[in-house]
Amino acid sequence: MDLVAGLVALVALVALTLLVVAQRLGLLYRIFHKVDTTSPRHGGELVAEVLRAHGVRFLFTLPGGHISPVLVACEKIGIRVVDTRHEATAVFAADAVSRLSGRIGVAAVTAGPGVTNAVTAVKNAQMAESPLLLLAGAAARLQKGRGALQAIPQLPLFRPICKSALSVAAVRDIVPVLRRAIATAMGGTPGPVFVELPIDVLYPFHVVQKELGGSQTPRGLRGKLVQWYLRQYVSDLFAGAWEPRELQPLPLSVPSATPREIQLCSELLSRARRPLLLLGSQTLLPPTPTEELRSALQSLGVPCYLGGAARGLLPPDSPLLFRHNRRRALREADLVLLAGAVCDFRLSYGRLFGRGAAVVAVNRDREQLLRNADVFWKPRLAVQGDPAALLVALSRSLPGLRCPQEWLETLREAETEREREIRAMAAVSPGCHLNPLSLLLALDRLLSPQTLLVADGGDFVATAAYSVRPRQPRAWLDPGVDPVRGRFSGLQPHGVRHLRAPQGPGDRAGGERRRLDTDQPRAAPPAGQRRGLRAGLQRLPRGGDGVGRPRLRPGQRWGHRRGHRGHQGHQGHPRGHWGHRGQGGGRAEGGHGRMSPRSPRPGQRPPGPE
Repeated sequence: MDLVAGLVALVALVALTLLVVAQRLGLLYRIFHKVDTTSPRHGGELVAEVLRAHGVRFLFTLPGGHISPVLVACEKIGIRVVDTRHEATAVFAADAVSRLSGRIGVAAVTAGPGVTNAVTAVKNAQMAESPLLLLAGAAARLQKGRGALQAIPQLPLFRPICKSALSVAAVRDIVPVLRRAIATAMGGTPGPVFVELPIDVLYPFHVVQKELGGSQTPRGLRGKLVQWYLRQYVSDLFAGAWEPRELQPLPLSVPSATPREIQLCSELLSRARRPLLLLGSQTLLPPTPTEELRSALQSLGVPCYLGGAARGLLPPDSPLLFRHNRRRALREADLVLLAGAVCDFRLSYGRLFGRGAAVVAVNRDREQLLRNADVFWKPRLAVQGDPAALLVALSRSLPGLRCPQEWLETLREAETEREREIRAMAAVSPGCHLNPLSLLLALDRLLSPQTLLVADGGDFVATAAYSVRPRQPRAWLDPGVDPVRGRFSGLQPHGVRHLRAPQGPGDRAGGERRRLDTDQPRAAPPAGQRRGLRAGLQRLPRGGDGVGRPRLRPGQRWGHRRGHRGHQGHQGHPRGHWGHRGQGGGRAEGGHGRMSPRSPRPGQRPPGPE
């Protein structure tokens, strides 16, 4: 009996082992889901279809061979692919689209250095609570840890600064992973999500089979086993890849206040004699429409201070809008409602509230909700929920609420006095320097209702915040809590349009131009960057082209000092080889080495004197 029991146990163990191996190789899955080895489709098409289904209109990127199929597919179906000069610029642009539109912002970067260059911008989006999707190329899963091109551990970099960091294991997983990632980025407290797309799930079957399928003539038993394993691996990647799948957005999970919390907040607000509302960027988040929120504020009639993206929510001439003397107003208020506002350095860590004031804090994020509450302040009521939804609920529960007129008049008198002081300071001429207040007030007088204000810097932004009045919601874009400056580092200064390659001896005007910039005027870089650009240009030799390159002698032409850096296969279609390291090394994203003059080929006219 013991022998029989041992044999049964051994057979069961072998069967279990075979089942595990079959599961790992996808053999069980392929019983019901076939592999289409003749299909020309690629994973980039699935990425593009998911983005389009979620209303994505722009994809910001610095191209690379790892993500080429995504860029080709997006452009093919009408998603505008915007090329930048640095990965951080691409993520900053996606962050800006997210803040200004209320939709998910999307950026795509290549593997390795493209991913590491995006870290600062992703952290900025996290602190600004911007829903952002970062798509990143990666080495094939089978080649990780084996010295593949630009293969580094990418997920550990983004787990601390993203709501979620995911990697796609097979082509069939692209759609569900992206849908879940976008829902995670936009749900709850919005933030960035990182999705790694290995190169073998983006290219067509025949390209992946060619790169990973192993030798066509394996030698020995070991070679045959390796070839069998590689083919099973590739087949599992594409099993069920093109089966129809749901593309529409998943329902979002947004925290909301309970009826009990709404009732308590209504009671506190109805008894207050000097109430005050502080609105942060969270109030502009979906699903509450902006017009409904504005109507709720006007119905409540409580004086408001607007910050972040909420600037412009009330029109500049609204009797409820205040911009100055916020510190004094907080000291005198007997009820302060923090709707998405956080007690960090912007509110002196919670030290501005008057003694005995009731503070009601509403925030989607639990940590932000109680920031510094154990040190400098204590909320009478802390609600983890959507601030905009709570304000709308309050307006419905208090339809006849009227703020005491004396309190409004007190705040308005202080506001008028402060504006008079600012105008007086703006009238002072500093002699040889520019008065920033005079500039900002003049700018404010010229703003149209459709103007979008982009504020970049430190003290200058703080001055503009109380001098320039946005005319509509989502018309103010500043660095946020993590003030990363120089967001326009990827842009060329004014006046730089094109560089052209000379087409022959003495040619200075005709011929094809090498395009480096668009015909549209570009934003000027910050002062610090301008100094860096100016210093760098001063170090370059000046020549006939006027852009810091050496003057060509007759008969010379521009050549490649280090050769190509790699290529992506046929232009416009991801069916060629994967991007690879060329003579000059660097990223697998196509392009050229540095340009340098070289002598003419044999038979050409030798260089003459200048």
